[in-house]
Amino acid sequence: MLLTIATTHRPATDLGYLLHKHPDRVQQFRQSFGTATVFYPEASEERCTAALMLEIDPVRMARSRGRNAADFSLGQYVNDRPYAASSLLGVALADVFSTARHGRCVSRQEVADAAIPLEIAIPVLPCRGGAVIAHRLFEPLGWSVEAAPIMLDEAFPDWGESRYVRLGLSGTVRLADALNQLHVLLPVLDESKHYWQGPDEVDKLMRSGQGWLAAHPEATLITRRYLGHRGQLTREALTRLAELGDEVEEAVEPSAEEEAGQPEERRLSLNQQRHEVVHAALRELGAASVIDLGCGPGAFLERLVGDASFTRVAGSDVDTRSLQRAARRLHLDRMSERQAERIELFQGALTYEDERYAGFDAAVLMEVVEHVDPPRLDALERVVFGAGRPGAVLVTTPNVEYNVLYPTLIGRRHRDHRFEWTRAEFAAWSDRVADTYGYRVERRGIGEEDAELGSPTQFAIFVQEATHE
Repeated sequence: MLLTIATTHRPATDLGYLLHKHPDRVQQFRQSFGTATVFYPEASEERCTAALMLEIDPVRMARSRGRNAADFSLGQYVNDRPYAASSLLGVALADVFSTARHGRCVSRQEVADAAIPLEIAIPVLPCRGGAVIAHRLFEPLGWSVEAAPIMLDEAFPDWGESRYVRLGLSGTVRLADALNQLHVLLPVLDESKHYWQGPDEVDKLMRSGQGWLAAHPEATLITRRYLGHRGQLTREALTRLAELGDEVEEAVEPSAEEEAGQPEERRLSLNQQRHEVVHAALRELGAASVIDLGCGPGAFLERLVGDASFTRVAGSDVDTRSLQRAARRLHLDRMSERQAERIELFQGALTYEDERYAGFDAAVLMEVVEHVDPPRLDALERVVFGAGRPGAVLVTTPNVEYNVLYPTLIGRRHRDHRFEWTRAEFAAWSDRVADTYGYRVERRGIGEEDAELGSPTQFAIFVQEATHE
């Protein structure tokens, strides 16, 4: 099986530095199921192409499986694995380009951090659901997609198309993002994995999907296929995605086996519950102007914009890519001038004063404070509560005590969380901030409450005291 990655970034041979594989050498990497080879069919200043070829050893692969494993039959020796891209290619890619997937390149770090023109080709790729699935998975990530179905037999066109496509991707994407997307989406397209899946698969998905999976419109489909439709793992992964404050809209539902014999019930994801509760609190406060601080790709902004009671809505984030996704989500380019005047998006860091933060009835910090280094929290407090001084501030953050109820969670709910508070720690912080800046504070919980551990999300509503000067 073969995968090629090409770039026209100048000089194009920087691709060798980014992949940590020299264009002048052919390198081989032993895998438990075969051998991965990296070579460069072309390497010039104008264009450079790296190829990853994976040769499967069916005997070695068969011997590595238990006698009770699936496919313990002739199918282990006669199958499409030698030529069709699958989870095995994803595993090899993750191993061979491990440093590149983390975005590290000491000699060319500025190139590793930048989006560069890339072309990716996979000659034979299993694609369950047809070529349309490839478009649905890759186009939201900024790729131009060509997915040409492969005929079962060119000599017999009446036999129709096979389940394989010839995939071509082109776009301006950070190389690390492209590699991580391929690592996740190759087995998703095949809807099959050729190795045992344990609880650590959720952590692998969270790591490889960081920065793109949570905002993907097909996040639920990707998660379920990647985890082999295993109910417990899928629910855990979708719950953790929802913790990011992303735009996953589908409920975290039990598998068909688990819901058999039970009354039909639709559960809202924790993220949806947060949106509903915070939205209701803003209505309860009578706020007309609201700023979403750390708005991300705009899921909550979309809810605010859809409510005519909010006459002025603003969103701010430090990440320009998130703001671009928010603008697309809100269809700002299609709005009338009058509608667009009601909405403002701008880049800003919450640890630096900015006059654009001021003048709002309410500010929302939804799943934001835990992403700030503790020594910088004082600066955030001064910026939001002191300089910005909205009439109300609504803060949500994880309850770390609740984490023990997530059976496969190891560590914090997200790798970018700098801390996660207990209920006592959150109460002490919110009381101190309220006293310092002249607010009164009310604390609530969001999500299903446990009698001993509380709710998964902590929620504080700060309302400005009229007498504070």
